[in-house]
Amino acid sequence: MKKAVSKPKTGVKRTGAADVEAYLAAQPKAMRDALEKLRSIIKSAAPTATEVISYQIPTFKLQGSLVAYAAFAKHCSFFVMSPPLMEQFAKELAPFSTAKATLHFTPEHPLPTALVKKLVKARIKENEARKSK
Repeated sequence: MKKAVSKPKTGVKRTGAADVEAYLAAQPKAMRDALEKLRSIIKSAAPTATEVISYQIPTFKLQGSLVAYAAFAKHCSFFVMSPPLMEQFAKELAPFSTAKATLHFTPEHPLPTALVKKLVKARIKENEARKSK
C-alpha cells in the first residue's frame, strides 16, 4: 500500500518559533517591520496583555485570546477574532481586505494606528463582558 504524500501547506509561514521574537526574526524584513509596528500599537492599547505563540502565530491574551497577527507570502494579517466586531466597524474596515474576523494588509499599506487601537480596546471590552457573565 502506497503512503499518501502530503501537500505543502499554504498560508501562515510555519516557523516553529517557540516565542514571538523568534517568529518575527524568521520573517522577511518588510513583513517583520510591519508586524513589529502592529505589535507596538497592540501593546500600547493593551499594556497588560500577555503575548504568546498560539496556533503557531503571535497572539495577545487578556481574559482569553484577544488579537493575533501573522505573516503570509503576500500580506500580513491582523486577527481581530470577533465577527460581530468586524460587522460593528464595517464602515471603517471597508477600505481594507477582510475575512470573517481578520484584516489583511501589506507593509506598503499598513493599518491605521487609531483603527488598530479601537479594535483592540473593543476586543478587551468583549472579553471583559464575556468573563463577567
